[in-house]
Parts: sequence; structure tokens; C-alpha cells
Amino acid sequence: MRGLTEGVEQLLGRPPHFINAYLVDDVLVDAGTPAAARRILRQLRGRQVGAHVVTHAHPDHFGSSHVVCETLGLPLWTGALDAEAIETATPVVGPGRIPALMSRSKMPPAHPVARGLVEGDTVGSFTVLDVPGHSPGHIALWREADRTLLCGDVFFRLPRVSQPWKFLTVDVRRNYESMRRLAELRPALALFGHGPPLRDPDKLARVVAALPRAERT
Repeated sequence: MRGLTEGVEQLLGRPPHFINAYLVDDVLVDAGTPAAARRILRQLRGRQVGAHVVTHAHPDHFGSSHVVCETLGLPLWTGALDAEAIETATPVVGPGRIPALMSRSKMPPAHPVARGLVEGDTVGSFTVLDVPGHSPGHIALWREADRTLLCGDVFFRLPRVSQPWKFLTVDVRRNYESMRRLAELRPALALFGHGPPLRDPDKLARVVAALPRAERT
């Protein structure tokens, strides 16, 4: 694992930074695809882990959640409005033909959600923010003390910082509002579901400001 700031480590992925998971204090944040389970468990060996948080109910973020939670005896927490999708392994997808086809593909194992997170809840030293759009119950984690943000898929960084792919986003306009909200925090360290860390407090705001009006709806 790679230490990023106090109490935050990034698990090593294959390829690096493509699908990210983090250890935040004693909480595993996101769990990649089903193929990542062995790699995640190997990196967590010998570590104190008390819970598992999923930022949103897409299969590349809760793919290994069932195996990891069962193996380590962890409760699974996620945004309250995404809980049903994980418990039934039927994530909500965006409109269009491609998402419809993807929704019929094999999903990761379902897993019960022990806690539905809402705005203002705490996860370790972080505060939960409701940032819907990419999924109905998408959450971010924010630590004001050092301005560290885990933004999930509200933004992508593959390779540049951008909005997430529209065909995977349930409500593009709501996600734009979530992007704007997170950008206004001016994070000193922004951590993404996809892409390497960013240490530029104004970058997210510049990306939001540069989006054409047509891209906001």
C-alpha cells in the first residue's frame, strides 16, 4: 500500500490507479471488481480493519465487497440510496443501450448493508457528503482538517480530470451539481475512484468551469 496522507493509504491495483481502493483509518473504501479480492485481502493482511465503505453501487466498486466482508468479518456501509442495489446486486445504470446491455451482464455477489450512510455521518476521521448523480446514493468522504477528499466517481482522472462517463451516470445534471459542490471545497488532496491522486486545490473548479453548458445537462 502507498501512504498518501495521515491515516490514508491507497491499495495497489492492476494497472495502477485504474480502479482504486483505499484504507482510511481502519476502514476499507471501495473494493474493485471481483477479480481484485485476493489482491485486496493480501494487502490488508495483518492490518486492523473495522468496516468497509462503498462509495457507490457500481460493480467495479463493490465487486469484491462480499468476499472481503465475509473473510474479514466486516460490516458493509454505503450511501443509503445505494444500499438496495448492493443488497440485490442490481445497480442502477444510466439511460441508453450500452447501460441496458451492461445491466444484463453478470453482477458481483450481493451483500447485506449494515449501515446506510447519509450527509454528516462520520467514517473514521472523515465526514460523509451526499453527492448523487453518478449513482442515486453516491457519497464522498471529506476531512476538513487537512482538506483531503475521497470523491469516488463524481470526477474521473483517466488521464485528465473530467466528469464521469455519461453512459455510466444515472443523472448527469445532478452529478454536475455534485462536481461543483466538491470543487468549492478546494481539496488539497483529491482521491478518485479512477486515476492518480491530485494535489491542486483549484483544479476541480477549473474543470467544472470549463464544461460547456451542454455538458451540464
